[in-house]
Amino acid sequence: MISTVQELAAEALFVSHLQPSQCPSRETVEETVTEMILRHGSDGCAASVAEEFGDHPESAVRRMSWVRTELRGAAHRTPHYAS
Repeated sequence: MISTVQELAAEALFVSHLQPSQCPSRETVEETVTEMILRHGSDGCAASVAEEFGDHPESAVRRMSWVRTELRGAAHRTPHYAS
């Protein structure tokens, strides 16, 4: 189950507007993932990822690599509500 949630989060972040150059905070990543899931649904996120891998495989691989790194990093950052 956890891996399914992680996959959904990765797909949602992948289809988002966030870019590596923005160095998003944990809060921004969490909000963006939620927004994309609500906007596109799990099937919509997966379909968009598949489309990008079909149309632009080289850039999609780079983006998914960034997404995975970002999600691992976000998991280790202090939550935005913890002060």
